[in-house]
Amino acid sequence: MITYTFLALIISFSIYCFNDRAVMAKYLFHPYSIHHHGEHYRFLTHAFIHGDYMHLAFNCLALYSFGLYLEQGFFSNPAIFDPRWGKLYYILLFTGGIYAASITEYFRNKNNPDYSSLGASGAISSVMFCFIMISPMSKIYLFFFPMQGWLAGVLLLGVSYYLIRRKKTSSYTDNISHESHFWGAMFGVAFILILKPELGKFFVLQVMSAFR
Repeated sequence: MITYTFLALIISFSIYCFNDRAVMAKYLFHPYSIHHHGEHYRFLTHAFIHGDYMHLAFNCLALYSFGLYLEQGFFSNPAIFDPRWGKLYYILLFTGGIYAASITEYFRNKNNPDYSSLGASGAISSVMFCFIMISPMSKIYLFFFPMQGWLAGVLLLGVSYYLIRRKKTSSYTDNISHESHFWGAMFGVAFILILKPELGKFFVLQVMSAFR
């Protein structure tokens, strides 16, 4: 299955890089090297590397939870897609999310040799928000608190946007790429609405039902 393949690649490559920091440095996201040295592979490879076991475990758990549902229950549903196309769409969702989540940081830091990042968070956000658009009333555990998917999505987007603005307007800093989360999520929403526009109306009706 595609989800298990992604998980295997992420886990094996991340653990390999834990033990060989030179390999990690070669494949992480480094806009300066992409722009000045043509190392465009970094756009893709950095998503399969993680900084530590906690980072790796969190992203793999999220991909397993949301990705498996999308792959088996949505993109493989013959009533919705030809299964052959569904598999391709799922791959495009994940890989497209990697690029979408990285592009703003690339342009901002292409002349900054000190900036780098890694991890599949952008792609995971794409998968997660695609799931939310399809099943907005499903229960999601956000920081161990259960809530409806649409509400979790609103909170995550709001927090990400706030922290992006805070970084730009103050001295606040952390080691999390909030822009990757935000733009990865936006890609997931846009991807599924382009693919199945009628899901936009379904999403609104489902959310409205929560207030009745």
